Parts: sequence; C-alpha cells; structure tokens
Amino acid sequence: MPPNVLVTETLDSGPANWLAQRVNLLWTPHDKPDEFHRHLAEAQGLVIRTYTQINDALLDRAPSLRVVGRAGVGLDNVDLPACKRRGVRVVYTPDANTQAVVEYVLGLMLDTFRPRKALQNQATDAQFHQQRKIQVGAQLDELTLGILGFGRIGKRLARVAHALGMRVLACDILPEAQLRAAIDFPVTFVSQAELFSQSDILSVHVDGRPENRAMIGHDALKLLRPSCLFINAARGMLVDSAALADWARNVQPQGGRVILDVHEPEPPQSDYPLWGLPNVMILPHLASRTATALTNMSWVVRDVAAVLEGKEPQFPAE
Repeated sequence: MPPNVLVTETLDSGPANWLAQRVNLLWTPHDKPDEFHRHLAEAQGLVIRTYTQINDALLDRAPSLRVVGRAGVGLDNVDLPACKRRGVRVVYTPDANTQAVVEYVLGLMLDTFRPRKALQNQATDAQFHQQRKIQVGAQLDELTLGILGFGRIGKRLARVAHALGMRVLACDILPEAQLRAAIDFPVTFVSQAELFSQSDILSVHVDGRPENRAMIGHDALKLLRPSCLFINAARGMLVDSAALADWARNVQPQGGRVILDVHEPEPPQSDYPLWGLPNVMILPHLASRTATALTNMSWVVRDVAAVLEGKEPQFPAE
C-alpha cells in the first residue's frame, strides 16, 4: 500500500497532484482536530505550512510518521529535537521565497520615500502643480540601509540596495569572514548597537530560534534614529510590540515610521499596542505571497516523497 501523507494547510495543485501519484494523499485540516487526529495515527508523512504545530503532543499521536515537509522557509513551528528523537525527518524549502520577500521590502522602502498618489479625477492646472510640489521624496542612494540578519534574504536585499547606490550595514551572529566570503559587493558589518544607531532604514531578517524572542525591545529601540523607517517582514516574535509602540509614539514628530508584515499572534488581536498609530503600517503577512514563491514552497513534496522512498532529501532541516 502507498504511504499515507496528510496535507494540513494549503498546497498548490501541481505539486499536490504530483504527490498524489506517489502516495495516498489526504487533506486533513489541522484546525479540525477530530478528523486530523484520526488520520494522524496512520500517517507516514505530513505536509504543513505555518499554523500546524509539530511538537511532542502531535508526535505522540503519530507513531508511524517518517517525514514532515514544511512548505516554507522558517521552521519556527517545528520542534526539530523532538522529531530527531523519534527518527522523523524534516524537510523544507529554504530559498523558495527569497526573491518575493526582497521585492516586497524594496517596495515598502519605495512607497515610503517616493510617495506617488495618483490623480483621481481630471485636475485643474493649480491642482496638478500643487501635487507636484507636495509629492517630493528622498532618493534611496542617499540613505543607509541596516540589515539585521544576513541569511539568504538579507544577502539578496543587500545586493539590491548596493545596486541602487545605498550604503549597506549588516549585523549577524556568524563571523564576518564567513559572511563576507559569501558576497561579492561591499557591505559594512557592524554590531547591533551600531546598526540601530546608524541606519536610516532598518530591515529585520532574523530567524525564529527561541533565544531571539523579543530581541528588539526598549534597549535596542532607544538606539534607533528617531527618523528611522523600521521594517519587520521576518517574524512577529522578534519584536516587543509594546516597546515598539512606545518608540513609534515618541518618534512620530521626527518622522520615525514602522511597517510590520508579521505579528504575534496572527492575526493581531484587539489589544495589539500598535493598532491606530498614525506612523505604523500593519500588513497581513504578504511578503512571500507571490504565485511563484507559493509554488516553490509547495514543491517540498519532492523531498517528502524522497524520504518515503528511502532516498536522501535535497533540503533536510538539520
């Protein structure tokens, strides 16, 4: 009999059909626990995205499980040590959305510094020229971009920013020599304190390991320039939202702004301290939402099938 593989969230039709030719594919939503747990007991594979939590409690219900495929980049919702203890392989798609996220962050930067409000109706001569006077922006090549986290996305964003003429600063936990060996364009590597104090734009691209929770709090934010644009399109758990709200309120007169694509929890609840602040933009986790990126993530099914066939996967989470 072909192995049972459960899909708990969304999966593009092409990869889903490909997998269905090789396994017994079952669509079992994670938020319907009775149905999900019934099938989980006999599952050899799981394909998940963001909201299915792979932990000891789930693994206890899945004695036959051999592989978890995370259709995405981060592994925040997968307890890797728990999977390893049980001999469950974890595979993912580490480069699936790099281009999508970089384009998205660049768009946010341009939206902020190059305002362009369209004319809604035929404008008089005075109205037309008034808009030209009002909509005056800043050039990105006059600004310093700080990148916190210099992984795949951080590196590509740095490359794009350098091509536009920006000064690029970066901070990462890996040694500078290792980071510099992976790029062929100039980047200045600095401490986190220097990054925060010198950046006109700070873009966060840090992973979701537990020790990074709330790493951006009052102490870090007090170092930010009051005119800084703060962008988080990585993970909501990285930021102390109350501290960020305080910073946003304090720097509004000096032009400080915040753009958040990720939150904790999602969706943000009514007590989210960043709601309603005029210099804060709250977006519904859109950075990776391109058709190509979503398809790339869905092709995690190739590695799921490889593990079930006794082959070595291309992208193991190890």
